[in-house]
Amino acid sequence: MPYQIRWARRNEWVPAMEMIWKTFRKYEGRDFTEEGIQHFFDFITDGNLYALFLKGDYRLMVALDGERIIGAGSIRSRNILSLLFVEEAYHHKGVGSAILERLCEYLRTEEGERFMTLQAAPYAVDFYRKQGFRAVRPEMEFSGIRVTPMEKNFG
Repeated sequence: MPYQIRWARRNEWVPAMEMIWKTFRKYEGRDFTEEGIQHFFDFITDGNLYALFLKGDYRLMVALDGERIIGAGSIRSRNILSLLFVEEAYHHKGVGSAILERLCEYLRTEEGERFMTLQAAPYAVDFYRKQGFRAVRPEMEFSGIRVTPMEKNFG
């Protein structure tokens, strides 16, 4: 893969969240109510997430094409995938899979975790299934956001 994947630096937080918001609006926002869209926007912009990132309690990995952030994925609460987004022009090029693989490897080898969990938006369920995740409960909705709880055991 010609892209660099690494932990995000402080100055990359805003560009990463801008890419995430833009991608969310195009692909996932259509499955959410206006309340859900606002809830997601508040989640990535209210400052609490950024404060956790600065403390090291919200790990953010980025994929870069040169200096441009083209993908991002984050972990919270030890082993929960919180955000995984790839800029539209880089869809179906292995960027999301590579970020997810690196995050899983980090959890397994550095944190000693045995599995990863996530709440998949409808648009992403098939992607996560292809990555070895399985649904652990049926789709549910809260605050206008539809998700399918999923997990992957590291074996």
